[in-house]
Amino acid sequence: MKQIFVVISVLTSVCIVLPAVLVMLFSDSRAATDLAVDHVTEDQEERAEEEVGKEEVEEVFVPVYRDASETVQEVELEQYVAGVVASEMPASFEMEALKAQALVARTFVVKQMENEENIQLPEGALVTDTTSHQVYHSNEELQELWGSDYDEKMERIQKAVYATKGEVITHEGTPITASFFSTSNGYTENAEDYWANELPYLKSVESPWDQNNSPRFTNTVRIPVSDAEAKLGVSIPATEEFAPITERTEGGRVQEVTISGETFHGREIREALGLDSSDFSWHREADELVVSTKGWGHGVGMSQYGADGMAKSGNSYEEIVAHYYQEIQIENHHSQLAQYALNTVEEDE
Repeated sequence: MKQIFVVISVLTSVCIVLPAVLVMLFSDSRAATDLAVDHVTEDQEERAEEEVGKEEVEEVFVPVYRDASETVQEVELEQYVAGVVASEMPASFEMEALKAQALVARTFVVKQMENEENIQLPEGALVTDTTSHQVYHSNEELQELWGSDYDEKMERIQKAVYATKGEVITHEGTPITASFFSTSNGYTENAEDYWANELPYLKSVESPWDQNNSPRFTNTVRIPVSDAEAKLGVSIPATEEFAPITERTEGGRVQEVTISGETFHGREIREALGLDSSDFSWHREADELVVSTKGWGHGVGMSQYGADGMAKSGNSYEEIVAHYYQEIQIENHHSQLAQYALNTVEEDE
């Protein structure tokens, strides 16, 4: 009887103690698991913070040749883009047009980064601050130009730049030659009709917004015959219709014109005489040439006044660039820019 009592006592103790032990074991296990999860989460958060910090540290600088001072100035990429947009497009333009210009400006300079060996510039420079590349003004210069309007205008510019930060326009994964100009004649120009090299994303498209949106859609100038002869290197016949234009491009600009047996490309005439556009008509009046132009700029790529017109019609910046550049994508190039920054640091070392 005594033995039975002992056995019962032992079993009772086991029944009481075992659950408590199991609870303690599982509690410790859960605590250990929770601790491990917390540790992993903290590690992940730390790595994420490190990656964010890394992106912030890896700034990309653009070496800009400042024409006035004849020096090279290192400008942070997005600051450079803002300085270009502020210099190349009125800050009063629609926000989507400003975004499109920011995207185009960034694409232009990223393309230069990838092809800098082909650029003939002073040592250490990637671009100039003139129309040879993109017009650029620093914040100090813009403050002087804009005066009391600086804060309001710059806020709009920076908003457009920030909205497109890191984005570039690509064709088959490569940044495009993002050419742009002020005002079309109603159509943009095929790249091969102005520069001789064909590019699949720079084709003639309609741009009907310019006519009612641009103050320089048409223009007429009078040029002394003697000046024109000196600049073109030909003798101009003393007749009203001295050189009828017989061939035009798909975009409506002068393809070729013959003067006294000498054939000129429309671009040659435009550049020699300083015309707004290569879409021109002309005639002679006494000792002057009367030249009427339509559009302003070379006509290849994005029309800025056309972009503003599209924005006023409700188009987004993505739709604007997709209209003026064909077969393109908008991609984020943070990794490529970071690699450029790394290569620049290694070269400096």
